Amino acid sequence: MFSIYKRETASYFNSLIGYLAIGIFLIVTGLVTWVFPDTSILDAGFASLEGFFSISPYLFMFLIPAISMRTIAGEKADGTYELLLSRPVEIKKIILAKFFACVTITALAILPTCIYAISIYLLANPVGNIDLGATIGSYIGLLLLSFSFVAIGIFCSSLTKNSILAFLTAVFVSFIFYDGFNSISQLSIFTDSSEQVKELGIQEHYNAISRGVLTVRDFIYFLSITSFFLLLSVGHLNRKFQKRKKTLLTYAGVIIVLIVLNCFVAPQLTNRIDFTQDKRYTLSNTTKNTIKEIDDDIYITLFLDGNLPSGFNRLKNSAIDMIADLRSYSDGKVKYNVINPLEGSQQEQQEFTTALTERGLYPTNLNVKSEDGFSQKLIFPWAIVGNAEHEIAVNLLQNKTGLDPNEVLNNSVQNLEYAFISSIKKVTAKEVPFIGFTEGHGEPTDLELYDAMQSLMGGNQVGRVNLDSTTYESLKQLSVLFVVKPLEKFSESDKYKIDYFVRNGGKVVWALDQVNASLDNLRVTGSQSIIGRDLNLDDLLFLYGARFNYNLVADLNCSQIPITMAGATGQSQIELAPWYFFPILMPTSQNPIVKNLDGIRTEFIGTLDTIANAEIKKEIVLSSSPFTRIINTPNSISLQMVEEQPDPKTFRTAPAPVAMTLSGKFPYLFKDRPTPVGISEAVDLSATSQESKMFLIADGDWLINQVNAKDQSPYPLGWDRYSEQQFANKILLENVVDYLLNDESLIQLRNREIKLRLLNASVVKSEKVKWQVINVLFPIVVLVLFGLIQHYLRKRKFGKKTA
Repeated sequence: MFSIYKRETASYFNSLIGYLAIGIFLIVTGLVTWVFPDTSILDAGFASLEGFFSISPYLFMFLIPAISMRTIAGEKADGTYELLLSRPVEIKKIILAKFFACVTITALAILPTCIYAISIYLLANPVGNIDLGATIGSYIGLLLLSFSFVAIGIFCSSLTKNSILAFLTAVFVSFIFYDGFNSISQLSIFTDSSEQVKELGIQEHYNAISRGVLTVRDFIYFLSITSFFLLLSVGHLNRKFQKRKKTLLTYAGVIIVLIVLNCFVAPQLTNRIDFTQDKRYTLSNTTKNTIKEIDDDIYITLFLDGNLPSGFNRLKNSAIDMIADLRSYSDGKVKYNVINPLEGSQQEQQEFTTALTERGLYPTNLNVKSEDGFSQKLIFPWAIVGNAEHEIAVNLLQNKTGLDPNEVLNNSVQNLEYAFISSIKKVTAKEVPFIGFTEGHGEPTDLELYDAMQSLMGGNQVGRVNLDSTTYESLKQLSVLFVVKPLEKFSESDKYKIDYFVRNGGKVVWALDQVNASLDNLRVTGSQSIIGRDLNLDDLLFLYGARFNYNLVADLNCSQIPITMAGATGQSQIELAPWYFFPILMPTSQNPIVKNLDGIRTEFIGTLDTIANAEIKKEIVLSSSPFTRIINTPNSISLQMVEEQPDPKTFRTAPAPVAMTLSGKFPYLFKDRPTPVGISEAVDLSATSQESKMFLIADGDWLINQVNAKDQSPYPLGWDRYSEQQFANKILLENVVDYLLNDESLIQLRNREIKLRLLNASVVKSEKVKWQVINVLFPIVVLVLFGLIQHYLRKRKFGKKTA
């Protein structure tokens, strides 16, 4: 058997055709991977060989049949097949020897491509910033793919004595098994079983391994395909020496074993090896547990498709990989499809785009560089997650002002697991949480809170709560209570009910304005005296571990407001001017609630202090910028401040805390105190103390959406109609509610870290041709040197024998 293996391997390199096939493979691979703009690694800018591993299967469809076409057909054509059978070697050992010989030749053919990984290693920023583990895992996937294609090639070669016919047949069968099942699954008759049909093909399993993850399921599949075609080869060649009945029984037995392994055993084996250095394809236990608890099918529609820039294409592929992993852990209950919203005629694109925007799925408008300059391109980085009853829109793009676009997209990739799992938990929740916004204390109207309440309705029931009339039973059904910008005092009975709510595990969001500042008042009077607002909540909040200070934050990092100013011609005109009392909070904390968020728009925000309480865990999550000035009450402010040139010295201070989280078992305000007036039924809460959580921010306006003055329609939460800029207020709101409603393991998914691996742009720009030449020609040079050395050794060996 070993002698056959050596002869088969050596004979391939004894002919010019063998070198020609490998040479063409290396040239095409080099051009596609390094030169052609649409697939070039240098143009994509990422330190990854993803493009090489995605194109290799299609090149293998021609290379491996060229390697394997003469394994049996050549023996028959040359008349050596009968001589081979005369040796004391079983046919199955002959097939195995030829199989391993072809695999060895294929491995030697792809060995020169290791220069690609070395080049990426040297071009990365910084040098060495390449995921070697993922690269090694992808090469393993390529090797497993070669097993399948070699087995197919040997089987096709065993059917005929014509090598060209064997080559063409192997190309056709390889294509059908790699890509054919994907095409078949799109037929209408397979609508309900499209995923199962896809899994019959090689592509679905190769794609999973080529990213750097080897699962037991995919490994069994490749071994099954390889074993199946090798069995067919042995059976076909053995047909003259073995009864047909025995051959058919062997076929049936092996097929049954393979079906049992792939359909019943493999799906239960979720073990995997994640070769990536940052374990980007290893799901958390929270995700696994959530997915395993799914009862009904979950449908995910991804709108990120079409001709995308490389960064968004990476986001799309990462989203598909994440969904595929969720699907594997859910036993197929997670189903997905990818839609290109800009497909079809101009009218169809317009109708689809309008339908998406009406549902709140706003596109991202990109400037895409082309040969003619720059062009505008709409991209919908959205997905819809739903089941038969509910659906939730998921924004996949975690935008952040000031960050490099590649970093923004990398943050978006990091956030995918949290985005999908948070949505799945909401649509599959058996009990819908109740969220209440207080009223009766001058709180904002339903119109002003419209988008905040609408944003929370996906998976929750949202409404108003009047503490004066609500009952204990109603409070027990409530999950989260929002206290947003009250203007009037809370009665002692209101505080008593809040205490009751908190002691029973209720969660609270405090968004309070402790100062009476108002832009509307300033527009009327020009100036305003700022004084503290008495809400009668200080003692309650102090006991909980926080204090809302009676002050205002003036911050140089702020939004703008329209101001009427005198123009050069003497006529007044409206201009936008920075208003220091509308700070834009840029999150710097690594707390998962605010990690990687864009700026938060606020109005007349104050500061917070923490109060010592060993039983309460406190964490500052938002602060002002380092260029802040604190204005304490009593004081006055006026619109004329926009005309003043700020003195940097007065604004250069330490960042001031403006938002925090509290968690633990909160103290009881009314302990050893008489029941307040208005409480008809007193409740002893001294023995009731459940864990609770709170989010506190010294501003109520961050939850108020602006209103269109013409038709009284609400703008999206966080939208600034003056600067026409969207801030991250809505995302912060959703993150806060997730933090309050779920255990911390869910929100901790936002702490996932995936390292951004980019090429050194300056080196690529200056040395692009050099690296293209190296990676296209070096593998060919290696092949030529190998051929010359092999020819020299062969000539020397056989020349001596002849002499």
